[in-house]
Amino acid sequence: MNIGEVGKMRIISCLLLIAFLNGCGAAAAPCRVASAGIKVIPVVGDVAAMPTDGCADVIDPLRK
Repeated sequence: MNIGEVGKMRIISCLLLIAFLNGCGAAAAPCRVASAGIKVIPVVGDVAAMPTDGCADVIDPLRK
């Protein structure tokens, strides 16, 4: 099976994107934004944001 030049470029692009986003803050950004929005809630915000903080820490463990 011949995947052609376009197929090769797609594969290379996907691999580069995965390598770039591995452990990247850009991938964890949605979790961090959601966490910040939840933390605004008085009294229970910090506790309610723990799962989204955990999500961001798993995606990007180097940034804390």
